[in-house]
Amino acid sequence: MSRAVCPGSFDPITNGHLDVIGRTSLQFDEVVVTVVINPNKQGMFTVPERLEMLSEATSHLGNVTVDSWQGLLVDYAQANGISAIVKGLRGANDFDYELQMAQMNHKLTGVDTLFVATNPAFSYLSSSLVKEVATYGGDVGDMLPASVHERLLARIAERAAARNGGR
Repeated sequence: MSRAVCPGSFDPITNGHLDVIGRTSLQFDEVVVTVVINPNKQGMFTVPERLEMLSEATSHLGNVTVDSWQGLLVDYAQANGISAIVKGLRGANDFDYELQMAQMNHKLTGVDTLFVATNPAFSYLSSSLVKEVATYGGDVGDMLPASVHERLLARIAERAAARNGGR
């Protein structure tokens, strides 16, 4: 059985992520979408919230599961019998960064990294940019799954209320 891991922060998951995950699910028997935890970064959503959003957004893909991991991704892959890491690439900058990481991962464990070119319709999307635009009132509704969009707007409203002393 062929297994792949699609890692990311998914804070939050975008339609670009979903496109890569969906296309990957057609190529492998099982795909594990893994929230990679970076203790040096504070996300807008907690890891359990991200896992819940990922589960909802990928529920239509029968061979996709979600998980989280803190540490080297290749250690996760090895521990779970996964032979491939799949990464979506938006452009040349992504490639330069990801190629070096892929080569290091292969050197460490022999796990291969496969790159999926992002659908041009989503090449401008990043979770960070979507959060920033939404925070300033921009319409990002068509960039996220509907349930994720609702949660993003609610979180932004919560944070604004907290900054304003609950008003």
